Amino acid sequence: PNFIISSSPDNNTLLISNTYKPDGSSLGGGISIANRTASGWEVPVSLEVENFVSNSTNEFCLSTDRKVIIMAVLRDECIGRKDMFVTFNLGGNKWSKPKNMGNIINTKEDESSPFLAADGVSLYFSSPGFAGYGSNDIFVSKRLDDTWTNWSTPQNLGKGINSDGWDAYFTIPASGNYAYVVSNKNGIEGSTDILRIKLPEALKPKPVVLISGKVYNSKTKEPMFANISYSKLKTNQEIGVALSNPVDGNYKIVLPAGEFYGFLAQKNDFISVSENFDVSEINEYKEITRDLYLTPVEVGQVIRLNNIFFDFSKAILRNESFGDLDRLVEVLRTNPNMKIEVAGHTDNLGSAQGNLILSQNRAQSVVDYLIKKNIAKDRLIANGYGLNIPTSTNSTEEGRQKNRRVEFKIMTK
Repeated sequence: PNFIISSSPDNNTLLISNTYKPDGSSLGGGISIANRTASGWEVPVSLEVENFVSNSTNEFCLSTDRKVIIMAVLRDECIGRKDMFVTFNLGGNKWSKPKNMGNIINTKEDESSPFLAADGVSLYFSSPGFAGYGSNDIFVSKRLDDTWTNWSTPQNLGKGINSDGWDAYFTIPASGNYAYVVSNKNGIEGSTDILRIKLPEALKPKPVVLISGKVYNSKTKEPMFANISYSKLKTNQEIGVALSNPVDGNYKIVLPAGEFYGFLAQKNDFISVSENFDVSEINEYKEITRDLYLTPVEVGQVIRLNNIFFDFSKAILRNESFGDLDRLVEVLRTNPNMKIEVAGHTDNLGSAQGNLILSQNRAQSVVDYLIKKNIAKDRLIANGYGLNIPTSTNSTEEGRQKNRRVEFKIMTK
């Protein structure tokens, strides 16, 4: 049999059971990944999981960031029967050796149907190995650290969800309002059915923000197929990837609460215009729309560096700026003949002369960073324009924020 295991939040990537030959015929057991194309779906590509073996029917779950796969499999390292293991993406299609997730959540019985919620912390699974109401109940456990072996004591989801029969395959959309579960209790003509259940607050995962939009060519305004990457700005650590739709450029990513994130689209021969969103104080599910832009590498193109941050009225770069700056370094290294102008701009608060000086100093701070990264000084120009070239109104805080910016212009290619 072949079947879909997980879908990415944008529905542009599928995790699929088994492996396949180039013509789509069966190659054998394992797991594969397939991405949407302009004409349908590509032939699934096998995931190279180090030392992947299992002696039973396997079940898997792909995390929303596409960095983690949780699997319920039977291996020599199992505590009892089928246990839950975790494998991590090592880059491309390579994945780490499956790691047993420990005896807090694994028992001597069969653990099955793991589902990692969009928060990346809340793990729901089915097991007969803990006290329950039926032959298999659904439990939730919270990940307590990054070892993936330290979990809270599994909590039975209770009579409102578990029955005196067999319950499994608990699944929650990013909103967390409803859950879907498979149960053989009160099924149509005694069958095993899919049920939808409204979740009480106590059983919901941590809130997330669902960001969606389109990827555009900033010059032509046409939608684009591109890779999406999102990172923690404070550490510049990539924590998730996605793809935009090859037909209409649509994308979706899920950002768990508690961090300040940067995200951008990436494609060869284009420069990314990054975005950011602060969800450190979010305490409920939200959806926002944010389009992403890619600028062709052409003379005269102006690219805004959205993730460049300074303290108020200062020109010292904050750590959150280094991700965007390092990507600009890479652009300059990839295009060794490129020369750019770095331009600083301000809003209209304060004196014109003070803003001119501040904008010049901020542009120079960016140039100084690039020089420290071994970009030749003669390829860089720093200019401050103060309040003279606004892109929006200065009568609102939102407009003033848009006017406070650092850009670079491609002078020669």
